Amino acid sequence: MKALYDITPFTLLDFPDTPAAIFWFSGCNLRCVYCYNPDIVFGTAHIDEEEALAFLRRRQGLLEGVVLSGGECTTYPHLLAFCRCIKTLGYTIKLDTNGMRPDVIAALIDNKLIDYIALDYKAPESKMGEICGSGSEKRFWESFKVIRKSGINFEIRTTFHPELLSEEDIIIMSKKLKSEGYNREYYVQIFQGGMKTIGDLASSNLPIDYEKLAPYITLRS
Repeated sequence: MKALYDITPFTLLDFPDTPAAIFWFSGCNLRCVYCYNPDIVFGTAHIDEEEALAFLRRRQGLLEGVVLSGGECTTYPHLLAFCRCIKTLGYTIKLDTNGMRPDVIAALIDNKLIDYIALDYKAPESKMGEICGSGSEKRFWESFKVIRKSGINFEIRTTFHPELLSEEDIIIMSKKLKSEGYNREYYVQIFQGGMKTIGDLASSNLPIDYEKLAPYITLRS
């Protein structure tokens, strides 16, 4: 079955301390207006599982990890079986996810198929519809609790466009994370225009008070 839209053969940036490839899964259960990957979200898969596994066999000894990204990889119906195959080749696996499938995340963790997770905190519930088209902050918190309870290494990140989220939103989100026991770095990426996005967004001209945000977030380029 075709699973992937594309493969990035090498990255040192996307999986902490791990030379890795990125597997881009087509399709997504959200429609975030700032999404940089509309071709992947709306596109069809071109690469089947066996092609992807053959790529990994050729890279054994050169790569150590695989990043599962997209799109949203947890919507792929055969993800657990695919991860088992990746694991049998000796690779560690990082999951990039929007957290809308806590059941899949729990299954991956229970079966010891995931080594690191990047969980996207999209927005407060009141802005999920405007920013993501659908989805629920409640599902994010369900995923958060599953991940935190597991003890697996993870991070939380947010894309910040000042015309979609305010500085106060970001601070409230940070405080909520801390109140729920999240003591790691909260990564915030400032939206950069100039690329095709689902919502055809441009960069904001609104000023950002970085000093105000500094106690609550870690900026990521």
